[in-house]
Amino acid sequence: MKSIIAATLLLVAPIAAHACASTDFAIQDVKVSAVGSGMATRLSVKGKLVNNCTTAAAAQVRLDAKDGTGNVLASKVGWPGGTTNLSPGQSVDFDLGRLLHYQSDMQSYSLSVVDVRAW
Repeated sequence: MKSIIAATLLLVAPIAAHACASTDFAIQDVKVSAVGSGMATRLSVKGKLVNNCTTAAAAQVRLDAKDGTGNVLASKVGWPGGTTNLSPGQSVDFDLGRLLHYQSDMQSYSLSVVDVRAW
C-alpha cells in the first residue's frame, strides 16, 4: 500500500510543480485614456500581459475603475489571450477599456491577474 501511495505522489508531484500562478504573470506598459467626447467617450486601458511561468498558460485579468477616493465604480474581467496559452516568455497586447462604460468620475484604474488556466 505504501508503494502505491509513493508511486502516485511521484506521478502527481511533477505536474503540481509546474502549475502556473497569478504571480507568474506580469502586466506591463499600461496606458489609460478616454477616447472621443460626450456620450461617445470610450475608455482605453491598454497593456501587455507577459507569461513568466515555465509552462504555457493563459491568465484572466481584472480591471477596476475607481473614483477619486478609491471606491470601485466598475469592474470587469477578461482573458487577454483568449483561449490561447502563452508560451513561457511570450506576451500579448490587450485593451480591456472597451469592457467598461466610461464615467466622468473614474479617476484611477488597477489591473490584476485573478486566474490562471492552461487550455
